[in-house]
Amino acid sequence: MNQDYIKPDNWSIIEEGFDASRVKSSESLFSIGNGAMGQRANFEETYTGDTFQGSYIAGVYYPDKTRVGWWKNGYPEYFAKVLNAPNWIGINVSVNGEALDLNTCKSVSDFKRELNMKEGWLSRTFKATLPNDVEVEVSVKRFLSLSLDEVGVINYEITPLNTDAEIIFEPYLDSGITNEDTNWDDKFWDTTAVKQNNNQAFVEAKTMKTNFHTCTFMESQVYLAGKQLALEPSVKSNDVKVSFNYANQVKQGETYSIHKFGGYIVDTNHDKTKLVEAATQVLKLATNKGFNVLLEDQKQAWANIWDMADITIDGDVKAQQGIRFNIFQLNQTYLGKDSRLNIGPKGFTGEKYGGSTYWDTEAYCIPFYMATKDQKVARTLLEYRYYHLDKAIENAGKLGFTNGAALYPMVTMNGEECHNEWEITFEEIHRNGAIAFAIFNYYRYTGDYSYIPEKGLEVLIGIARFWQQRATFSSDKNKYVILGVTGPNEYENNVNNNWYTNYLAKWCIDYALEQIEKVETEYTSDFNRINDKVKLTDDELEKWKAVADNMYFPYSEKHQVYLQQDGFLDKELISVEDLSKSERPINQKWSWDRILRSPYIKQADTLQGFYFFEDQFSDEELSRHFDFYEPFTVHESSLSPCVHSIQAAKLDRMDQAYTFYLRTSRLDLDDYNHEVHEGLHITSMAGTWMSIVEGFGGMRVKNNTLAFTPKIPKQWEGYSFKVNFRNQIIKITIEQNETNFELLSGNDLEILVNEKPVVLKSKNLSAVS
Repeated sequence: MNQDYIKPDNWSIIEEGFDASRVKSSESLFSIGNGAMGQRANFEETYTGDTFQGSYIAGVYYPDKTRVGWWKNGYPEYFAKVLNAPNWIGINVSVNGEALDLNTCKSVSDFKRELNMKEGWLSRTFKATLPNDVEVEVSVKRFLSLSLDEVGVINYEITPLNTDAEIIFEPYLDSGITNEDTNWDDKFWDTTAVKQNNNQAFVEAKTMKTNFHTCTFMESQVYLAGKQLALEPSVKSNDVKVSFNYANQVKQGETYSIHKFGGYIVDTNHDKTKLVEAATQVLKLATNKGFNVLLEDQKQAWANIWDMADITIDGDVKAQQGIRFNIFQLNQTYLGKDSRLNIGPKGFTGEKYGGSTYWDTEAYCIPFYMATKDQKVARTLLEYRYYHLDKAIENAGKLGFTNGAALYPMVTMNGEECHNEWEITFEEIHRNGAIAFAIFNYYRYTGDYSYIPEKGLEVLIGIARFWQQRATFSSDKNKYVILGVTGPNEYENNVNNNWYTNYLAKWCIDYALEQIEKVETEYTSDFNRINDKVKLTDDELEKWKAVADNMYFPYSEKHQVYLQQDGFLDKELISVEDLSKSERPINQKWSWDRILRSPYIKQADTLQGFYFFEDQFSDEELSRHFDFYEPFTVHESSLSPCVHSIQAAKLDRMDQAYTFYLRTSRLDLDDYNHEVHEGLHITSMAGTWMSIVEGFGGMRVKNNTLAFTPKIPKQWEGYSFKVNFRNQIIKITIEQNETNFELLSGNDLEILVNEKPVVLKSKNLSAVS
């Protein structure tokens, strides 16, 4: 049973009515971020009920020592923890000496929480009766500024309804925080200074081991009936916390409010000896503007993002809400401003899956950022991997590979592998191929070849060296095989000849050989510079080619399909529809041993290969493989429904495509996998965008030309989206009986629609029925 308490709305996520059992789920769903920091939607005031506190600073992490029962050579030394950062949002509220706490109030009514995605703010309103029988009305609005991305702002208003009351606001900073997710209960933060000056306070803290120096700061302004008060607060502080006390007599029906400005200054952007000075400067900028002007700036910044990124859907509010939620969270997580950052699978919404970077970025996120931003953003994501190449070579070296072979990590913060499950770390090596594919995909879409001679070719060479060394020659098969791997289907470990991995290895080598030849011929100075470093020889390239030309692919003549891996047909092939609902999800109901022996597939595996390389297979082959594998797929990965939606749409199975689309777009909102309390599935949200643009819209790049095969679910009246293709903005509007393409910027552009050429005229509308 999925959750169903979020109100359908085109532009907002709305919860009505207070239910303590939903608090942790809502803390995830209503999370806010601005690319530089983010936080779960924790209450500002005290809450003694079940809650998951979480504020996070982009790029700040702790190397939590790996915890395994039996150490094996090659294990990563640590698991990088996304760190719960010092808390700046806290505002304790007391009314006639009684703490406002929704867990202890006699009653809570008219509770409403709203995440306004159009304008980028979070609000909460409610009425409550405290244990001392004082009734209050509370209204809170908070946002993390996009224009000043080190700053967040809160407006907290309280009105006593049935009596005059003394109300105290106690805004505080607290670095005495802990992680939900920790291996050894280590202390992650060392608080080095707690300071205050008038209405400002600062807590300096550094992370243990990694030595990130931070300054958490705040400044508050208080208002009575809309007029700012010059209150001198009393101050309390200890080694990890500082709080101010603003007490005031408030008449019945009068509103007492506080504007709290807070946030983080980090030594990755500032001199670590001058963090308080930097915080003082940013507070000056923020308070000079004030809450209302900053809010207007926020609305404008989000309007600019939505102008390009929005997808409209007519006639289906839940589908519309779902896609906007996904686009909103992706932009809250990553805006492409800082090449040191990447897109973590939980973003700023939780701590699971430590580390900031998985293969999800290359496979799912880059297409979204290429089409909805300037292409520099996608290039920045590619450069992130280039700057980690030396670490990837080091990672491969730890596993016994030589000569510059590169194995990119499954999970990383700084290029080092930091995932501590051996079947993932050692075996899920297909991630290497996604990084090479992203280089190909970037060039295919943007037409910007310059990345390859400048940086990309070195990455492709390291990856090709890895695949050549990782393959083994089987004299029995007279082919090269790849043994002991885990494919995208993590419900199979330590298998031989996972088809997707083998196919990707062959493709990577072939692609690297093509690019070496092109760069050597057309960019000779770049080639010479690179080859001085990597020292390729003809003999080595021949070894690569031998592996690529003679790769083994398991195949079933009986079923006319490539097999997910050797021995797949030995399994008891019972389809998912014949599984009892009480057994689902199997990852929560079954032993791991039973899962490994089952035919059940966590996410697209063989079909992931058909998604990446669809040009190399016919629709008839796709149909056969889809019909064979999808019935065994339990879709217990957030990355699963989107690929299946795209392929169902390609096969014109629109009912199935729509069902998968709803599942990917509302995965968190409806909590399909019963785990949203841990945080959102950020990277799979890009797959939701792909489900519409590549699935229903049928967008591809074919022979250097943008192509569409538009389709529309019967549940929709129409939908529209924009793409930035090679610095030309195209708007596509698809209705039940007509499709319109509009070139909003750039020169005349020829595209393919249902495989027929159509010329879009600059500033003119071209309609295609």
